[in-house]
Amino acid sequence: MKKSNQLDEVLSKHFNYSSFRLGQKEIVVDILDGKDVFGILPTGSGKSLCYQLPAKLLNGITIVVSPLISLMIDQVKQLKANGFKEVIALNSFMNRAERNKVYQNLNKYKLIYVSPELLQQKQLMDQLSKLEVSLFVIDEAHCISQWGHEFRPDYLRLRSIIDTLNNPPILALSATATTNVQQDIIDALNRPDIIKHIYPMDRENITFCVQEVTTDSDKISKITNLVGKFRVPTIIYFSSRNTTEQVAEILSKNVTSTRIAFYHGGMEQQDRIAIQQQFMNDQLDVICCTSAFGMGINKSNIRLVIHYHFPPQIESYIQEIGRAGRDGGESISLLLFSNNDPYIPAQLIKRELPPKSDVSFIFHKMLQLYKGKLALPENEQEVKETFHIGETQFRFLHYQFEKHGMINGNQIVYDRLTWDKAFTAIINLIESRLLLKEDKLNEMLHWIYERGCLREHLYKSFQDSFNDPQYSCCSNCGFDFSAWRPEQTEYTPINSDNWQTRLKSLLINGEYNEAE
Repeated sequence: MKKSNQLDEVLSKHFNYSSFRLGQKEIVVDILDGKDVFGILPTGSGKSLCYQLPAKLLNGITIVVSPLISLMIDQVKQLKANGFKEVIALNSFMNRAERNKVYQNLNKYKLIYVSPELLQQKQLMDQLSKLEVSLFVIDEAHCISQWGHEFRPDYLRLRSIIDTLNNPPILALSATATTNVQQDIIDALNRPDIIKHIYPMDRENITFCVQEVTTDSDKISKITNLVGKFRVPTIIYFSSRNTTEQVAEILSKNVTSTRIAFYHGGMEQQDRIAIQQQFMNDQLDVICCTSAFGMGINKSNIRLVIHYHFPPQIESYIQEIGRAGRDGGESISLLLFSNNDPYIPAQLIKRELPPKSDVSFIFHKMLQLYKGKLALPENEQEVKETFHIGETQFRFLHYQFEKHGMINGNQIVYDRLTWDKAFTAIINLIESRLLLKEDKLNEMLHWIYERGCLREHLYKSFQDSFNDPQYSCCSNCGFDFSAWRPEQTEYTPINSDNWQTRLKSLLINGEYNEAE
């Protein structure tokens, strides 16, 4: 382990910081001692440094599992700008020739970002297994628990990936993990003795505001007034892609001095990255988006985060509001809700997992495929045609089939006793996951309807206390927007000659029809 003053010198030399933030040095010291570490630090507290600095000092390579391509690309860009050149993000944007070249030269890098899905590729793992991996990092580790069971089961396969790489030390990082989620992550990684560094996650500079409305028109009216009055970097979250685009169009027509764009998972990856970069560079003021936007966004001056629709769990809400005020400046979280709103997340929860009748049908279809000596369908269209379910539900089931020995690769393996046990286990898992998600939704609803201090009750599932707010506390403690005086960003009209045609089509101000 390097001495404390040596770490300070490395921090200053390579990252231009004069001192460590809360928790960073303690985590780095344990990593350099070769220990497994679980770090929970507040959003915007510099979690990335906890592996970027060790990557500079360790002999081998550091692999970082990251959930989003845009997040990887943004971090690589920042590191290279700061002189850390031995870094790369492996992603689906690479063509075959470029990917093959990179794979053959992975030993030249110190820090490699990769998605959990890409780690399932044999070609990549064959190359990585030849290298000395000094540290295996799971960034946004709550994704293991939040997404691994349904949306992205490759997070649950990380344990076998780590085994293949000769069990290097692990660093799991998150900003939002209850004790139950922490245990879920530890179990998934099979690291019962991992050292925990858990720090309070509350943000003293964010004011919490919850406002009840009657209709969606009321929401739009309130948002229009706010973005018209306060020209500050703003994120507005939605649960619906269509509503994201519709509200962006309405706002652009009514607030002509504000630059607005929408962002959601249905857009092309390159378009999403372009929008994100324009927002990062202060060329956009307001982003109307789904939860696909924002994870890992390191924009320091976001002042307002609005929830047009609320997320299905407290953890997601804390993650999303945590994008505000990373420079320590006064920032506001506004959640708007009506009595009809709980229907939306409740329906989303039901659609994430297949009902028992669908599981029975799929087992029957698989038996037919087995008797016909056919493999499982491999693409989304074939899955829909064969099983009549979506890709997300099938990913969940495919992992369970694999786990219970019903398939080997894409080939079906039939044994009646095995299948009977698997069916029971899968149905029980679905029921328990649905109950958990319903409990999470109820926790979110209880907070929304809370009449006491919103700050106190927001964090009670994560920590025993909370810090006093630096500015106003919350709407239940007397905050009102009439008293807010944020520094406004300077308006610069869009000069279309300076915008690439593709990006221009994504901007909203009077150009929505052109984009269509």
